[in-house]
Amino acid sequence: MWQLFKERFLEVIKAVAPLVAAVCVLQFTLVKAPASLFLQFLIGSVMALGGLILFFTGIDIGILPMGRFIGAELPRKGSVLLIIATAFLLGFATTVAEPDVLVLSRQADLISQGVIQGRVVLYVTAVGVGFFVAIGMLRIVLGFPMVYLLAAAYSVVIVLSFFAPTEFIPLAYDSGSVTTGALTTPVMISLAVGLSSVLAGRSTVSDGFGLLGLASIGPIIAIMLLGILLR
Repeated sequence: MWQLFKERFLEVIKAVAPLVAAVCVLQFTLVKAPASLFLQFLIGSVMALGGLILFFTGIDIGILPMGRFIGAELPRKGSVLLIIATAFLLGFATTVAEPDVLVLSRQADLISQGVIQGRVVLYVTAVGVGFFVAIGMLRIVLGFPMVYLLAAAYSVVIVLSFFAPTEFIPLAYDSGSVTTGALTTPVMISLAVGLSSVLAGRSTVSDGFGLLGLASIGPIIAIMLLGILLR
């Protein structure tokens, strides 16, 4: 436990230190922000540092093992419907809690002055992720190639881009990128790896990965459809 904590501490320091150093250089050379604002930045950086260390440690000791266990246990229940429902619920729940998605939904509400409601963006994005995670888990069970699924999904995205309102298209693509964040990624990967590891004749490399790429398409389609409905 201590060794894991130490490793995550060093990783977070290496990740955050360049940002803090760059801001400090700008502060004393070009920007010269008020001392109170710069102090807030330093305090916030320390708080973010501590939060990230605890966050990543928690993922390693809790979320990843449980995700793999759930993925490996579901096929033993003998119900494809249960696998699909569980995948949807986990995809939905993790997306609603994903910090990047929360930031995007709040910014969409703020910048549009409430025209595009943040809560609607949040839940529509979560439904899109959950739906495509369920499809991705079904693909692992049935064993058909990922390339066909990706080709069909991106074809839908391209077609919808011609019909969705202009203001929703950038939001849709951004919503697809923020879903694969620090919380959703470990849950989805561990779930897929756990499922593929217990299915006979399957490779955890070819079947256990690709779910995130597929899941990120769901919000793009969902937000574009929302824009078309609200037009």
